[in-house]
Amino acid sequence: MSLDSVMFSVLSPRGTAGLPGAVTRSNDIGEKIGINEFASVELFGHKFLITSTHVALLILVIAISVLAILANRIIRKSDPYGKPGICMTIIEVIIGFTDSTTMSNMGEKHGGKFRNYIGTLLLFIFFSNISGVFGLRPPTADYGVTFGLAMITFFLIHYNGFKYQKMKHITGLFDPIPLTPINIIGEISTPISMSLRLFGNVLCGTVIMGLLYNLLPQFLLVLWPGALHVYFDLFSGAIQAYVFTMLTMVFISKTFEE
Repeated sequence: MSLDSVMFSVLSPRGTAGLPGAVTRSNDIGEKIGINEFASVELFGHKFLITSTHVALLILVIAISVLAILANRIIRKSDPYGKPGICMTIIEVIIGFTDSTTMSNMGEKHGGKFRNYIGTLLLFIFFSNISGVFGLRPPTADYGVTFGLAMITFFLIHYNGFKYQKMKHITGLFDPIPLTPINIIGEISTPISMSLRLFGNVLCGTVIMGLLYNLLPQFLLVLWPGALHVYFDLFSGAIQAYVFTMLTMVFISKTFEE
């Protein structure tokens, strides 16, 4: 099997029926990393695909919602004067980390208003990045997902910019005048750079794992890919989730300067 056929099957979200034999034989790699078209819907004359990204997003949203409900019940039933259990300790660590991170990067005055969003964003990206461990194709390996997350950050940046800086948020782009084009490009490139950074890192891990599963002998698939999953899914996934949320806080906090 050629490397070109393997790479095609890794990156292609569609089936390979009707393509050359080398590509068709390598189609199983696409199934292994979950790149599939599950269904299609005709609406207003257009065909909309339901892919593994949509299924993974639905599963993650349900899972995170269930975990949030369970965490709420654990907090309500916990004894504030008693010894916390394991679940309560984990909840306290997550909440404490979110509070300290938002307060240190966004300030005491504004950090409290964004900690719920930052915490939700951090958990969503983290669970999306590590979903490959559970057999799902990471939604953040789809550029549509990462670009959508970056656009939310982009909207919050300019919403708070107009809220706290008023028209200075616009006039600041013309200071100094010779650098106006660079300032405008810098603003426009913010969601593009954030989304591509997250997308590229997660997709890289997905492609590498797909290649390994397809090219390595069966006896080597027992331990080696498992160790790589620890890095590409857990370690790298946590780092990328932290970097994205950190950039979100930094960019938004800049608009608080009146």
